[in-house]
Amino acid sequence: MSEIDIRIEGCSGRITLNRPAALNAATYDMVRAVEVALDRWRDDPAVALVVMDAEGDKAFCAGGDIADLYASGKAGDFAYGQRFWADEYRLNAKLAEYPKPIVSLMQGFTMGGGVGLGCHASHRVVGETSRIRAGAGCGGIAAAGARAGAAGRIPRVDRRADGRGRCDPRGLCRSL
Repeated sequence: MSEIDIRIEGCSGRITLNRPAALNAATYDMVRAVEVALDRWRDDPAVALVVMDAEGDKAFCAGGDIADLYASGKAGDFAYGQRFWADEYRLNAKLAEYPKPIVSLMQGFTMGGGVGLGCHASHRVVGETSRIRAGAGCGGIAAAGARAGAAGRIPRVDRRADGRGRCDPRGLCRSL
């Protein structure tokens, strides 16, 4: 089983985080795979929108998987962490500026790097019992800086569906 499922379904580019046992924590390979998919779909006329979701009901993404970051830093390899953060931040910017609609379907916990993935999308759909946390946590200042752009988007997520698949008249989120 792959840790991320990237495919095209109909007119949608689909990205499914597939690590439910790890609360879908994003590995470096997952971050790179999302960016490669977005680059490939940017000018593809067959892809009208991108949909991001995750397996399991406990978490959309509980942040970056820090196990590799910790191990590499402990071994004295600080370049890995610098590359991971730089690539994650670039992905966050790409999500925020993407020319096609991106819909993130966030359920359960969304923390740290998951906030970057989910809340930089143009359309955010949040489950009724979901919890979004953008605090500094393990990544300290680096993590807080990455989420700064997403922090302004979190309050704009509206959970009240009007029964027609749209949230409120301002069009802050739409369900599929």
